[in-house]
Amino acid sequence: MIKIISRTVFALVFSSSVLATETVISIESNHTVKETADRFEQILEKKGLTLFARINHTTNAANVNLELAPTEVVIFGNPKVGTLLMQCSKTVAIDLPQKALFWEDIKGQAWLSYNNPEYLKERHNIKGCDLVINKISDLLGKLSKAATSK
Repeated sequence: MIKIISRTVFALVFSSSVLATETVISIESNHTVKETADRFEQILEKKGLTLFARINHTTNAANVNLELAPTEVVIFGNPKVGTLLMQCSKTVAIDLPQKALFWEDIKGQAWLSYNNPEYLKERHNIKGCDLVINKISDLLGKLSKAATSK
């Protein structure tokens, strides 16, 4: 299931699924937060993508005596693709490398969320890079589906 979070830029409904240009795309996971993040990390490695960092916000919160439901961020990318995007708009560098958020809602459901590349295109006024944006969108969709599916 795809859940749209944040403000709506615009959305198109196609059959029973939602294809959307939203700021954040969230996908329900069939695994725990940790399992989903582990799976995501393994997929990145198999695809030859660079894992820059993995941040466990829950552990960091516990280190200062605060509680936080399972929440992790994986920072990753492919400099060959990211550089092409930055050549179209330097300001997109503030949103690169890509980030994937793994989190648990109040019902205990794990989710994977990421910035929609179409939102980044709009935010940074990227022109003439539709092939790169589409490639990133396709890859994020495939990575997310593989990490969250059974």
